[in-house]
Amino acid sequence: MENLRFSVEVAAPAQHVWNVMLDLDTYREWTGAFHDGSTYEGGWNEGDEIRFVGPNDDGTASGLIGTIVENRPHEFVSIRYIGDVQNDVESHEGPAVGLHENYSFSETGGVTTLVVELEVPDEWADDMRGMWSEAIGSIKRLAERA
Repeated sequence: MENLRFSVEVAAPAQHVWNVMLDLDTYREWTGAFHDGSTYEGGWNEGDEIRFVGPNDDGTASGLIGTIVENRPHEFVSIRYIGDVQNDVESHEGPAVGLHENYSFSETGGVTTLVVELEVPDEWADDMRGMWSEAIGSIKRLAERA
C-alpha cells in the first residue's frame, strides 16, 4: 500500500471549492481525469454509502464502494472503501477494501488549500498519481472560473 498526497491552492472560498468537488454536476467534470462518464451514487453524509462508478465499453459499470466515515462541511471528508463493482457485479473483497481517502479544505484570506490524501494498492499508485494530479488541477480551474 502507498499513501499519496496532493495539494492545490484555489482562489475561492472553502465552501465553493467543497461544492465544486462534491456536487454531482461538477464532480462529473473533474472526474473525467479518472474515466469519462464517472459519477457517484449515494450521499456525502456521515454513514452514507457511496459508489464511485464509470461506464465500461460494454455498457456495464465498474468502480469503488465506500462509506463516509466523517463529514465536517467545508472542512473535511473521509471515505473508507468497503468494496468494488466490476462489470455491474459488487464485491466486498479486493485490494481497495479498508483503504481511506480524505479531502481537507482550509481557507485563509479567501484562498482555499485543498488536500487530497489516499491509500492505494501499490499496483495502482503510478496511475493514481497521474489521474489525481490532473483531477486536482481540474478542481482548481472549475472553482476559479465562477
